[in-house]
Amino acid sequence: MCRNIVPLHNFDPAATDAECHDAALQYVRKISGMTKPSRANQEAFDLAVEQIAAATRRLLDDLVSAVPPKDRDEEAEKRRARSADRYEALREFQERKKAERAAAS
Repeated sequence: MCRNIVPLHNFDPAATDAECHDAALQYVRKISGMTKPSRANQEAFDLAVEQIAAATRRLLDDLVSAVPPKDRDEEAEKRRARSADRYEALREFQERKKAERAAAS
C-alpha cells in the first residue's frame, strides 16, 4: 500500500473533505503512474480524483465503529516512529554492506 495514504476512519476530529481529496489524489497518482497528467489526460484525471474523493467521503460517513476514536497526534507519532525505524534499519543495512564490500576488496 502507498505509504502516503493514511487511514482516515475513526479519528477525532473526523477526516475533512480536504483529507479525502488528498487521499484520492494520491490513489489516482499511484494507479495512473503519473503525478501530473498531460493536458490530454487532465480532465479524466481530475474526474477520477473527484469521484474517488466523493466515494471516500461517503464511505467514511457510513462506517460505524465500536471502539473509541483514535487521537490523530498519537497515530501520527506512531507513523513517524515506524518510518524512523525503517530508515534506521535501511541505514544499518547499507553500512553493513559497505563494510562487507570494503573487507572483500
